[in-house]
Amino acid sequence: MQETLRRFKAEFFKALAHPMRIQILEILREGERNVTELQEALAAEGSSVSQQLAVLRNKNIVDTRKVGTSVYYTVRDPALFELLDVARKIFNNHLIDTRSILEQLEEEA
Repeated sequence: MQETLRRFKAEFFKALAHPMRIQILEILREGERNVTELQEALAAEGSSVSQQLAVLRNKNIVDTRKVGTSVYYTVRDPALFELLDVARKIFNNHLIDTRSILEQLEEEA
């Protein structure tokens, strides 16, 4: 069971391991969007947006809903936003630590 969980986590984090996929998720935090809206918000080509959406869809990170010819995307589990928030906190802590080290080095120089 533990090995299955580790593999799930590894695959899940691989699915998040692209800046555009993170940006898509941040946009979807605001609510459902269709592909055209995502392309406009990302200022990116349709093929690259579709490719990144396919990764998120294949890992069950986003759900889709089709209305006519439009496909709408939403984040499947809102807990994902908590994960992104924690990642931001870790990033901020890293910056604080780096800044502190740089200040110490400046004082020593």
